Amino acid sequence: MRVHPRDWGGPTEIAGNLTVPGPRFLDSLYCEPVAARSVAKTYRLLRSILTTAVTDVLIVRNPCRIDGAGVERTTEGPTATIAQVFELADAVAERYRALVLLSGFTGLRLGELLGLRRRHVNVLHRTLTVEQQEQELRNGRLVIGPPKTDAGTRTITLPAEVVAALEDHLSKFSGPGRDGRVFTGPQGGPLRRRVWQRQWHAARRQVDLPGNFRFHDLRHTANTLAAATGASTRELMYRMGHASPAAALRYQHATRERDTAIASALGELITLAREEAKSAADSLG
Repeated sequence: MRVHPRDWGGPTEIAGNLTVPGPRFLDSLYCEPVAARSVAKTYRLLRSILTTAVTDVLIVRNPCRIDGAGVERTTEGPTATIAQVFELADAVAERYRALVLLSGFTGLRLGELLGLRRRHVNVLHRTLTVEQQEQELRNGRLVIGPPKTDAGTRTITLPAEVVAALEDHLSKFSGPGRDGRVFTGPQGGPLRRRVWQRQWHAARRQVDLPGNFRFHDLRHTANTLAAATGASTRELMYRMGHASPAAALRYQHATRERDTAIASALGELITLAREEAKSAADSLG
């Protein structure tokens, strides 16, 4: 991201040769082809740097004083139905079917899925342990590192309906030994992002989903489904691997549908109890 000094609203000299951006700096960021979240993060970073400059008496005051400029207003991504998750799984090559199902029903990130090794899978107890993720750099180098957050290290239970698909996948496509990759490419090596993206885009076109539906939106789908079961915020945080409740709370709107079901069930209980009370009263009368 490059911003020309003329977009700063005129550089303001504060101390020596130090200049800081003026009021048009934020507007110039929004003109760049970057997401609003990146703009907010950039503004927060700049504000933090200038706060340090104030502390070190390099500048008199922090010019980053725009209310809400550093706040990320994240909109929730689209979600698929359970049927659509299975349609997507059936639309990709067989060796990637379990990848789609795990993403759609556990919410693991792509890096976490590609970081899985056989030792992380316990079919008997229906669990997956996430302790690393695999990222591919622009130069093609693969890097294994810890999960995105400390809370990302977790062991989650799989829905029984997914275990059979995963067990079949392990027997056909996963690498050998405890350290064998769970998900591999066409030749048995690492699954490269470009190879997977071709598979994904072809599958998405076969399923009735919007053109902007990303693989990451299967994570949104899994988290929304988990929220619909009535899971608490803390339970959602654990399953999602989030340290903050903010993300988990976004998915709990899904509990409104469950709340309607609860209200209906409660109504049935009330009706049944009143009928039993009336029947008992009639028998006494």
